[in-house]
Amino acid sequence: MRNRYLDLLRFLAIVRVIVYHVTGYATLTLVFPAMSVMFALAGSLMAASLTRSGPAAVGRRLRRLLPSLWVLAVVFVPGMLLSGMALTPRVLLWLFPVADPPANNWGALALSIIWYLRDYLWFVLASPIAFWLFRRAPLPTLLAPYLLLVAIEAGIYPAAPPVLREFGLYFGAWMLGFAHHAGMLRRLSGRVLYPVAIALASAGGAWIVGHPGPRGYDLNDNHLGNALWSAAFILIVLGRAPSGVGWLGRSRLADRVVTVVNRRALTIYLWHMPFVVALTPLVGVVGWSPRQPVGLAIRVLLVFALVGLVTLAVGWVEDVAARRRPELIPGGSIQSAEPAVRAGTESTLRADTALRSGGGAADGAPAAETTGERAVVPAQRVAGETASVEINAGGS
Repeated sequence: MRNRYLDLLRFLAIVRVIVYHVTGYATLTLVFPAMSVMFALAGSLMAASLTRSGPAAVGRRLRRLLPSLWVLAVVFVPGMLLSGMALTPRVLLWLFPVADPPANNWGALALSIIWYLRDYLWFVLASPIAFWLFRRAPLPTLLAPYLLLVAIEAGIYPAAPPVLREFGLYFGAWMLGFAHHAGMLRRLSGRVLYPVAIALASAGGAWIVGHPGPRGYDLNDNHLGNALWSAAFILIVLGRAPSGVGWLGRSRLADRVVTVVNRRALTIYLWHMPFVVALTPLVGVVGWSPRQPVGLAIRVLLVFALVGLVTLAVGWVEDVAARRRPELIPGGSIQSAEPAVRAGTESTLRADTALRSGGGAADGAPAAETTGERAVVPAQRVAGETASVEINAGGS
């Protein structure tokens, strides 16, 4: 049974990422820190999978993650090779991106969102150990990524390798997903949750104001501010999640749209940036300025339309990867959130007992700075390096 509230959060996160990449509005990162929310939701799902299947869940998660990337690689890697990218063994990273796969100049922009899959892959591989630690010491394990990031950003551990910087930035959100699945966030009383969220948001906001990036108060330019602000947001949206979203089921169109985006989330995420990059020079030719509301609206609509077309063409790969019957447009019956919440409550009660006894618990990228008529597009994330217009540092 699906929790439609979580589906709604994922839908909003995907839409927000696309709109941000088209418009470059830094305010969107503060209003809805989408990438951290996506990692938190993924962490919650990973915790559920580990509870059901143990370490075998890693293989299942990779099976669902990689095929959509391979489809993208089949289209773009030959094009990059023909346009000057060197054929080296690193090309194999497009099959299993444990590090940033190679790309040429245009590919580095169009495919910059691969950093998300790289971090996701790292987190999936680390999850069995992290989940084992979380079940035995929930709070220390939850705090560890944030303490690591504080040490890095405060200069205590300035030479941290990129992988540790990424774990500090987003693995805390992943661990909050673990806590959500175990019921820890929902069990927090308002007298604890709200003051903690306010303290985190205040600390994150103060750090952001005191350390503005090249685009002002954009979360993607500030790792520590991003992590703290996002943690506060996640505590509220997951810790005070509603018991259901019945209104969603009363609108067949809205319900179907949320379903489609959730079933095709990876395809939509991977393919939207190439269209953002491709449309940037084209809209300038016809005079649609990216600085004007009409021009921005047209570009947003065009990107969504093109993503919709490519999703119709290759989105069924996600069904195959999940071992579902392939569908052109997903939309089978989705059970409401209310049964899922009731089932989740029973799992949480079991988790409470297990955690108290020490046993098992129950089941982007900084964009290139806008100049003139150029759109804001993210470059590939290389944690710990200074952002450059073409290749380095990323977020959404």
